[in-house]
Amino acid sequence: MHRRLALATAATLCGALALTACGSSGSGSDAAGPAAGPVKLTFWSWTPNMDKVAAIWNAAHPDIQVSVQKQASGDDLVTKTITAAKAGNAPDLLQAEYQALPTLVSNDVLADIAKQTAGTKDKFAAGVWQQVTLGSDAVYAVPEDTAPLALYYRQDLFQQYGLKVPTTWAEFADAARQLKQKDPAKALTTFSANDSGLFAGLAQQAGAKWWTSSGETWKVGIDDAAGKKVADFWGGLVKEGAIDNQPMYTPAWSKALNDGSQIAWVSAVWAPGVFTSSAPDTKGKWAIAPLPQWNAGESVTGSWGGSTTGVTTGAAKAGHADAAAQFATWLNTDPEAVAALVKEAGIYPAATAAQTGGALAAAPEFFANQPDFYTQAAAIAKNTAPAAWGPNVNVAYSTFKDAFGKAAQDKGDFSAALTAMQQATVADLKKNGFKTEG
Repeated sequence: MHRRLALATAATLCGALALTACGSSGSGSDAAGPAAGPVKLTFWSWTPNMDKVAAIWNAAHPDIQVSVQKQASGDDLVTKTITAAKAGNAPDLLQAEYQALPTLVSNDVLADIAKQTAGTKDKFAAGVWQQVTLGSDAVYAVPEDTAPLALYYRQDLFQQYGLKVPTTWAEFADAARQLKQKDPAKALTTFSANDSGLFAGLAQQAGAKWWTSSGETWKVGIDDAAGKKVADFWGGLVKEGAIDNQPMYTPAWSKALNDGSQIAWVSAVWAPGVFTSSAPDTKGKWAIAPLPQWNAGESVTGSWGGSTTGVTTGAAKAGHADAAAQFATWLNTDPEAVAALVKEAGIYPAATAAQTGGALAAAPEFFANQPDFYTQAAAIAKNTAPAAWGPNVNVAYSTFKDAFGKAAQDKGDFSAALTAMQQATVADLKKNGFKTEG
C-alpha cells in the first residue's frame, strides 16, 4: 500500500515532471510572517535519544524550540509523512533516508533550503552532498549520518591461511578460492539476497546510476554495465561455490562469524555493533580495510544506509523554514551537536570534520586492536561515490529480494535477476504516470 500511495500521490501532484521541477511551494523561504513568541518546531525522527540532542539546542535557543517525536523508520515513515502532508499536519523537520528523498520531494513534502544552507556543502563528502540535491541546484536536506562500505576481515585467520588482504575484487575472488582449497568447511563470506541496500552500495561503487532524470523523463539503469559487472561477479562466486549463498542476520550467519566459518564481511561503518552481538567471541580479532576496487590504485566506496534532516514544505508555508533549516544545519555540523549524536545515538556522522577525533577519537571497543579504526573509516568515507535514487526504490528493493533470492539459492543467473529488477522498476514507474526512457 505504501508504494501505491507514494507513487499515486506523486503522479497526482507532479504528473511526469522531473523532481527538480516539482519542489516545495515554499521555495526555501518563509511564506508567512513569523508568529509572536518562540517558534515551536516538531521533528519526526527514529534516532535513539534525539530528544537529548535537541535539548542542547533548546537550552541555547529559547526563540526556537524543537520537540522530537519518535517514529518508526523506513517506508512506514515515508507513507505516514506523505499522508500527514496531504492533511496539512506534517512535522516541521523530518529524518529521511537518502533513498527516500526523491519520493518525498515528488510528493511536495520537502522544501528547498538551498538559501538557508549556503556554505554547508563543503562540510560533507561530495558524493554524500550530491544525494541531498538530487543532482540539481536545490538542497532538500542536510546529511545526518552516512554508512561507507568497507571490508572487515579476521586478522588471525587471514594470517593462519596465508591470505592477502584484497585490494581489488579480483584479489577478493582469489582469496575466496584459496580459502576453499585450504579448508572447504570455511567461506570467505556470503552473498545475501536479503540485503538490497548492500548490493545497491556495491553497484554505486562500480559507477551504477540506477535512476536519472532528464526534463520530464526518468531513465532506469539498474541493469547497466556497472550493475551487471557487480551481479556477474557475485553470481560467479556463488555458482562456483567459492562463497556461501545464505542470507545474513540469521542465527546460522551469526554462528558462522562467531566460530570462524566465515572470515570476512563486506559491510558499513556501523559493523562493530553487529559484531558485538553476533560474534562476541571474536572481539579484537577483526580489522577494517578499504573496500576492494575494480581498478587497482583507485579508492572509491559505496554506502549502505544513512539519513538526512529535511525541512518540510509545511514549515515553509508556516513561516518556519529559516528556523527549521537553522536547527537542521546545527544538528549535523555543529561540533557539540554532532558529538552528542555520536555519544547518545551511536551514529557515524556525515560531516567529515566529525569523523575523527572528539567522540570518535577512540576505536570501538570491539576493535580495540585497531586504534586507528575511525581514521581508516574517515579516509574510506571521503571517497564515497554518489548514489542516484528515484521515486520507487522500494519496488526495486522488493524485486531484488525475490529475484536474487531465487538466483542465490539456485546458484543461477544473477544478471537475469538484475534485469528482472530493471523491468519491474520501469513497469511500476509507467503504471504510476511517470514518463520513462525506453
